[in-house]
Amino acid sequence: MTRIVGIAGSLRKASFNAGLLRAAAQRMPDGASLDIVSIRNVPLYNGDEEAANGIPGAVAALKEAVAQADALLIATPEYNNSIPGVLKNAIDWITRPPRDMAKVVRGKPVAVIGATPGGMGTVLAQAAWLPVMRTLGMRWYSGGLLYVSGARNLFDETGELTDRELSDRLQKYLAGFVSFVDVRRTAQ
Repeated sequence: MTRIVGIAGSLRKASFNAGLLRAAAQRMPDGASLDIVSIRNVPLYNGDEEAANGIPGAVAALKEAVAQADALLIATPEYNNSIPGVLKNAIDWITRPPRDMAKVVRGKPVAVIGATPGGMGTVLAQAAWLPVMRTLGMRWYSGGLLYVSGARNLFDETGELTDRELSDRLQKYLAGFVSFVDVRRTAQ
């Protein structure tokens, strides 16, 4: 079984990106699962706090979930043409202390999808994630793109995906990502 962890980069209750991840969990190919983990309780990174108190419990749980997964799927909003601070903060935390990077993220396959009410999807946020993931030594899935624009018309008021075309695109994207992850797993 291929285990993927999903993280939504928005804390909003009816987040389009959380909805996109929930839809992804329901459309995973046979032999694969998506476990969604929250970043809601991850505090702002502060090196003084880390030095004094160590890794917070919410961060330790997030790190463990990512470390145990075969891959990471990020659903990113796009804020001011870039990545959301709350999501970048969570990624920064899971790489602390630096000696843990190898077991948590290095070599781990990662895919980035995203939804926004705007007209360009999350193309700029997804592009902004690429150098971050490269720096962390992650394996970027480049076999497909999933930029979702006009999200208000594709999700209901609770953040659930209602659009059939997007559902089909998402299912195809996930099949490609899982194949990418499985090829990596069998090569090890």
